[in-house]
Amino acid sequence: MSILRPYLLLAAAICFGLGASLPLVRFEKLWLFSETPSLLGLVYGLWQEGSLLLSAIVGLFSICFPVLKMAMAFRAAIDGNTLPGWASMLSKWSMMDVLLVAIVIFAAKTSGIATAISQPGIWFYALSTVTLAAASIETSSGGKGAAD
Repeated sequence: MSILRPYLLLAAAICFGLGASLPLVRFEKLWLFSETPSLLGLVYGLWQEGSLLLSAIVGLFSICFPVLKMAMAFRAAIDGNTLPGWASMLSKWSMMDVLLVAIVIFAAKTSGIATAISQPGIWFYALSTVTLAAASIETSSGGKGAAD
């Protein structure tokens, strides 16, 4: 599987970039108004509206932590080392964003306020999370450890 690791990491990086910049969901209200926010757009919009704490939390867990974990996985793959324990801990939060967007889509559909349709961004973001997790499993279980 170590032959696949660089390809999984590359796929995770590309999918993360697409997932963060492409629209996550399309909300249609009253057949006239439509919104298609991206993850970066959501963080920026929250910041502009004055929800600084919420913007920081979403940005930290949705953008910063995945980028940090991806950087650590790339470094571990290049050096042949294992991921640090704190980097592996970040994977516990990896699918939280995908779950939250799914809940928002479900809530919008069932409330009747708006029609919510998933967009490519959510799929790329989820694929990034899964490919990074697969590459990280290989990185944390193989390679040279501190005892070698």
